[in-house]
Amino acid sequence: MKICGVTNTADAVCAEASGADAIGVVVCSNSPRNVPLGEAREIFSALGPFVTRVLVTHTTSLRDIEEIRSIRPDAIQVFQPFPREVAGDIRMIRVVQPGTEMRGDCDAVIIDSSHGRGQVYDPGFAREVIRRSPLPVILAGGLTPENVTEAIRALHPYGVDVATGVEKSPGKKDPERVRAFIRACRYENDEKR
Repeated sequence: MKICGVTNTADAVCAEASGADAIGVVVCSNSPRNVPLGEAREIFSALGPFVTRVLVTHTTSLRDIEEIRSIRPDAIQVFQPFPREVAGDIRMIRVVQPGTEMRGDCDAVIIDSSHGRGQVYDPGFAREVIRRSPLPVILAGGLTPENVTEAIRALHPYGVDVATGVEKSPGKKDPERVRAFIRACRYENDEKR
């Protein structure tokens, strides 16, 4: 599971310590969770070697993508239809939402029409993307500690992503909600064993 929209080192370290698989930091965007690239680098440098670092961007600029690559994240999550080669040897996660083409020239796709607004995903659309995609599919959009277990049971995504569902305020995570979200995800996975 990915804790996204992290804006500070303390929240990143808390999410990692709570068991998050990935930390998402928003850059080059007009999101209230946007941080400068230098701060993104500091947040990532506070993390250990086994958590995936994802830079999330809404940019349309190739120059921004070059600057994002210079931080050497593990993955870049893009909303724009950039060609795969702009990410170089860094993994690319493409956002899919109703009305967009699902492209296969990436390493994973994320269902996200919420864009950090807490809008709940469309279950029918999510089910179809998961059924059709040959790539790993990550589910995002309105997930919370209270509904993530049911979403995993119903759709069986490769992973889940949360931002607003674990916040006190935009960009500030609530440690207890982060822990509760991760417990809810782990509970479902433990039930399958």
